[in-house]
Amino acid sequence: MRYARILMLAAAATFSAGCDDDPTAPGHITEQFDWRGSVAVGDRIEIKSLAGDVRASFTTGDEVVVRAIKSGRDSDPASVAIEVVRHAEGVTICAVYPDVPGLEPNECLPGFAGDMSNHDNDVEVEFVVEVPAGVEFVGRVVYGDVEAVGLRSDVFVLTTGGDVTVATTGIAAVTAASGSIDVTIGQADPGRDLAFRTAAGDVNVRVPANTNADVWASTSSGSISSDFPLDGTARTRSGTLGDGGPNLWLSTVNGNVGLSAGPDAQP
Repeated sequence: MRYARILMLAAAATFSAGCDDDPTAPGHITEQFDWRGSVAVGDRIEIKSLAGDVRASFTTGDEVVVRAIKSGRDSDPASVAIEVVRHAEGVTICAVYPDVPGLEPNECLPGFAGDMSNHDNDVEVEFVVEVPAGVEFVGRVVYGDVEAVGLRSDVFVLTTGGDVTVATTGIAAVTAASGSIDVTIGQADPGRDLAFRTAAGDVNVRVPANTNADVWASTSSGSISSDFPLDGTARTRSGTLGDGGPNLWLSTVNGNVGLSAGPDAQP
């Protein structure tokens, strides 16, 4: 693995990786970290990772459960710490790599705060998260796929390299520098603007048939399909769903955009 750095103060990061080896193959060393704790309804569980997939699912329990599986071939998994930070808005859990000389020290902080970097460290961390109803899930990943399926809460994902799959009864928003986006949301009245954006990959979003929102869809190289009537050109289209409301942005540079209608959301 070559040099990777994520700036949590910005909505973008760079990552140069050769991390697609099978972590179960001979030569890999693995180490596991487990955490469980209470997060209040309306607060968030946030995962920050440089390399590795993140999978979140619903739990009927009242605690968040997080398992981090660290694996490395040339680098020691123990060199990457898993830090848990409680704050006013919930809990942030980070994979913290050794500091890189000449750069700011790595620090686990919530939201866009904090610097995280690595250098010649091939450790990947796979996070498996169980999320109770009403606890917001936030994933910030540099390199890795994010899957958050079957959730009963709001979901927000930021990644620079990886596919994102979300299915929730709440709302969601996804920004990816590279990777496809496939999202199903369950609220007909989002209550806020939602964006689904990637530079390279398809964007497919399913919303309740009775959604109230203003839609803006665009692609530089691809097609746009919609179950709802939209006006515009082949590459840029817009329209009003139901009574209108918050903005719903769907965009990609290289890929197709699809907007489909699911079952009506229940009051």
